[in-house]
Formats: sequence, C-alpha cells, structure tokens
Amino acid sequence: MTREEFIKEVTDGLVNPPQYFPKNVSMNKFGYEDIEKVMEKGTVALNTKMFKEVVNAEGALILDTRDPQTFKDGYIPNSINIGINGGFAPWVGTLIVDSKQPIVLITEEGKEKEVVTRLSRVGYDNTLGFLARGIEAWTESGGELNKIESISTKEFGERLNKSITVLDARKEGEYFSERLENENVKNFPLDFINENMNELDKNETYHIHCAGGYRSMIMSSILKSRGFKNVIDIAGGFKAIKEEGLAVTQYACPSTML
Repeated sequence: MTREEFIKEVTDGLVNPPQYFPKNVSMNKFGYEDIEKVMEKGTVALNTKMFKEVVNAEGALILDTRDPQTFKDGYIPNSINIGINGGFAPWVGTLIVDSKQPIVLITEEGKEKEVVTRLSRVGYDNTLGFLARGIEAWTESGGELNKIESISTKEFGERLNKSITVLDARKEGEYFSERLENENVKNFPLDFINENMNELDKNETYHIHCAGGYRSMIMSSILKSRGFKNVIDIAGGFKAIKEEGLAVTQYACPSTML
C-alpha cells in the first residue's frame, strides 16, 4: 500500500488525545508552578466552614477520590467522583476541561498528598485543600449528603425488558466487541460526556454501566452534579451482567477498532 494508505489504515478510528496533552506540552516549554508550592497549597486541611467558603468564593470543583462504592452511599452534593485507585489521572485530564480549575478534595484519610501529587503530574496545580475528616466532619456539621442509586444485575435484568434507557459508558471499541443486545442500550462513552451531554434529557431515567463499575460511577456523579435526578448505577458493570447470564452478543471488532 502507499504511505498515505498505510497512515489511514493505522490511524482510522483512533480517538483524539486527551485535552490536557497540548496544555502539558505548553507547560513543559514555558514552565510550571513549583511543586513545593503546589503541595503546600493543595494539602491545606480545611474545616467545613473554610471548605464551603473556598467552594463558594473560588468556584472550586469538589473532587471526591474515594472508592466508587463508598462514594455512592453518601457524598457532598455536586461532587464529582474519580477514584484514586482506578485510572485517576487520565480521567481527570479527560473530564476536567480547565487545568487551572480550582479544586478541593474529599479523600480517604492519608491519601491527600498522593492525590495532589497525581493531579500535579498531569498539570492540575490549583488544588486549594482538602476537607479535614472528610464526610464525617461534613455530616457532624449538619451538611447534606446525596446518594447514587445502585441496583444488582438481577434487578437490572428484570427491568431490561421494560421501557428503560441504558447508557453503556465503555469506549466504542469495547461496545462493538461485546455488548447487551437490546434496543434500549446506547453506547455513551464517558470520554465524550462533556461534548455529548446535550443528547441526554434531564427528565429521563438512565441506567448506567461500564466494564466493572469505576467509569459508571464517574458518569453518574457528573450527571447528578448537572441536574439529572434519575440516575441508576448497575453494580459490577458488564462483567456482572455477563455473570448474571443476561443476553450478551459478541461481535468481531471492526477493523477501525483494532
């Protein structure tokens, strides 16, 4: 084949690089904030009063890095969950559009420095502290908690034949390789949620799954933070759906997905 044909063959179907890549290139060329200052600023322990003040005064994003299954049982309203024990940094870089976005943290105890460090490694240097004693301190101060509804695959199977809408948060290649064969299922990759949000209806109920539960909780938290009331996570994701014996169809991956 010609050079042009070869390039087209090996690049066809590839998604764009994460939006933070060009920003990191610019930072490497023109400089970035001193890591000691980043750590000092980012690891400030905030009491609940200070925490609320920073959120309101700075327009700070509340980033909750706890395990998804812990997050779903009680989180501060408008928080976004990206668990530290998953693909943390790449998903931060993909989903938080502005690398200068002020951020305050909810973390597992003792994880604060690790989170600030990993944020900084992908160019997110504007962390303004963490909530000391986390959710415990928040509830003691009378703060409200929200929850993400999560259902078992057994219950999901009972609902699947009814008129429900299912969002498969996996990448397109994963979806085309193996998926639920049901007209109610739509591939809605987490990677492009910011670009495709206008395709969703805030008045509709969405059942969401990914491969194992990490990405679906991120997506659920983002939708809830943007005013979607009826969001339901499917516990265990596609792996659990298969184990439940629900109808799954396997497909040969299109050449563009290889």
